[in-house]
Amino acid sequence: MSIRTTRNAKSIVAKSTELALAVPQVVAHRVARMANAGPTLSARDLKEFNGMVAEKHVAFAQAWQAMATHTMLASQAMVFSFARSFWSPTRARITPAKVAAQVQGLALGVLGKGLAPVHRKATANARRLGRSKRR
Repeated sequence: MSIRTTRNAKSIVAKSTELALAVPQVVAHRVARMANAGPTLSARDLKEFNGMVAEKHVAFAQAWQAMATHTMLASQAMVFSFARSFWSPTRARITPAKVAAQVQGLALGVLGKGLAPVHRKATANARRLGRSKRR
């Protein structure tokens, strides 16, 4: 595994761990807020509840867009790599291990691109809601 692939894998593991810690905090805060809100919502509660639906649409749309774009670029990189090996087979020796490493690196890249917007929004919410709870 190359250094870049290892770094990408560690980044994905770190982001997944942070996401696994942030999501329950956000859910707990919002469920408690819903329970305390009662039948009449304040303007602040209404803004929060409407925002929590809209932010998911935006984050997942950004994730899908980033993954689609990265998949297209990764596919092009694979095609160019294979084409390069066919045009100069003696210079660019492609082994099954190299192909597997390249595919693994590209898959990690797609996963990382998809995880980034969701991670960014969830951890930002955890920080924001954690601050408002202390006030």
